[in-house]
Amino acid sequence: MPDPTYIGVFPVVPTIFDERGDLDLAGQLRAVDFLIDAGSNGLCILANYSEQFALTDDEREQLTTAILDHVAGRVPVIVTTSHYAARIAAARSRRAQAAGAAMVMLMPPYHGATFRPPAETLHDFFQVVSDAIDLPIMIQDAPVSGTPLSAATLAQFAQAIEHVSHFKIESAGAAAKLREMIRLGGDAIHGPWDGEESITLLADLDAGANGTMPSASIPDVLRQIVDDYRTSRRDEAVARYERFLPLINYENKQVGLAGCKALMQEAGIVKSEATRHPTPALHPATRAGFLEIARRLDPLIMRWAQ
Repeated sequence: MPDPTYIGVFPVVPTIFDERGDLDLAGQLRAVDFLIDAGSNGLCILANYSEQFALTDDEREQLTTAILDHVAGRVPVIVTTSHYAARIAAARSRRAQAAGAAMVMLMPPYHGATFRPPAETLHDFFQVVSDAIDLPIMIQDAPVSGTPLSAATLAQFAQAIEHVSHFKIESAGAAAKLREMIRLGGDAIHGPWDGEESITLLADLDAGANGTMPSASIPDVLRQIVDDYRTSRRDEAVARYERFLPLINYENKQVGLAGCKALMQEAGIVKSEATRHPTPALHPATRAGFLEIARRLDPLIMRWAQ
């Protein structure tokens, strides 16, 4: 595997809404500033944890422009351009490149719980996107798509499609899949990445992941863990990960994408933790449990706005 272009922690930026469900751009940019101040090596926008499925096309463009202009090159930004149609995914990717994206990320095409294209069309789907841009492409191997992508398939895409070189692996058995994909893909694999709120981070780093693409809750902590791991301070990385694992687990299993918004609102980074209907608000007891752990551990998100 060649020396990586991108390493470390690239959190998914939540989309900030006001209580009416409209975009809150001022709050959005404060969330971005927090993530950069927290030491994020880069950012990812318009992903599933950004509620990309609840945004209009106009809102996607508004957010892409506002965030990339505000970041102004301080860190690289990955723009998610997933769509079922290859033509639309390619057009979204071209617009992301024009706006200044460092990379685009896409899931394989899917719609609903059962609508999947034939497996033999997947290569052509990513080829169409690759032909439209001059940026690295990250394939997001996420359970939500329901489209199986084997390690061999991902390695073959990396070897055969010019810009496909990065992979966010979030499926079950991620470490084994990362390890096998790297073995099969060789130098064509530039960026194997961990996801899923970093709940399998250490195993995935051991398997060869360059870093992690978590939620926006604890980028400062995860940056230190990845930095320690990559500089042979494994004991320190393991100890810090073990300390924060209750919070990581609670986010992954209990609060989901609403969790980091609750922390941001509670700590004064944003005014509202609203998600878009029909995504429900957190149950008060669940929210309280998450906040209890966060206050005890005191990551930067709880102090940044003070």
